[in-house]
Amino acid sequence: MKVILYNESAAEELNIEEIARYLRQKLGKAKIEVRGSPFVSSLTQDSILDFARKIASAKIQEVNQKIPSEQEPLHGEIEYEKRRILGKTRAFGVLYDGFRLRRIFGEVIPGEELSLEFVHIILTNRLLVTWDNSNQRYHLRASIYSIPSVVSTTGLIEAPAKPREYYLLKQQYERLGKDLSELKESFRGSFIDYEDKRLSEVVKGYAMQAVFYSLTGDPFCEDKGCRLYNAHWQEELIFAQLESGYEFCQRHTRLLRKAQASHR
Repeated sequence: MKVILYNESAAEELNIEEIARYLRQKLGKAKIEVRGSPFVSSLTQDSILDFARKIASAKIQEVNQKIPSEQEPLHGEIEYEKRRILGKTRAFGVLYDGFRLRRIFGEVIPGEELSLEFVHIILTNRLLVTWDNSNQRYHLRASIYSIPSVVSTTGLIEAPAKPREYYLLKQQYERLGKDLSELKESFRGSFIDYEDKRLSEVVKGYAMQAVFYSLTGDPFCEDKGCRLYNAHWQEELIFAQLESGYEFCQRHTRLLRKAQASHR
């Protein structure tokens, strides 16, 4: 197995080398490589423009309106994505169809590396959403596991719900025109936030979810104390990734030992 981490303009406070060291520790002799942007190998004028158009076409305008299969982006949107690929700007608050974005990232991975022997993990600050047919709207996602897997550092902040009390007080603060930074300060530590020093530790667990997707086809665990737990609330995420008394449940610990033995 070889795990490859990509930095697609992920959060600045994310320490990807630290995550790579963690994976080396957990996966025995498996090879771990850190690469930059997944688009680096495709940086010709024509390819940049092509990928910029494809990414722009995955942009979501309305959360309750599913984008058509062939959405034609505006010239300004394409130019914005072109600058983004070249590292000349960063995306904040823009929503992208997560499955489309994952397919686009997959196009830049060398064909000989598109197998379960390789675990490609794209770390990005783009906000991922997926369509839910049950209530006909898009929902934020922290991660999508496939070939490649995509983990959104912004999604880890925005997708899992904050404490209910936070949202109730947030409405009051907005009505009164009060500074929301005061509200965040009163809830400090109860959710992952921007410029949070805990982010790298959290991403380690999500990287392991991508690894287990490759190993077993299932990245998640039902044990709330296991780092593979699929958290829907910030308190669940914090417990699974930072506060649980163990990293992995007994079943996934056994599976991990088998994986370690196979790479010695």
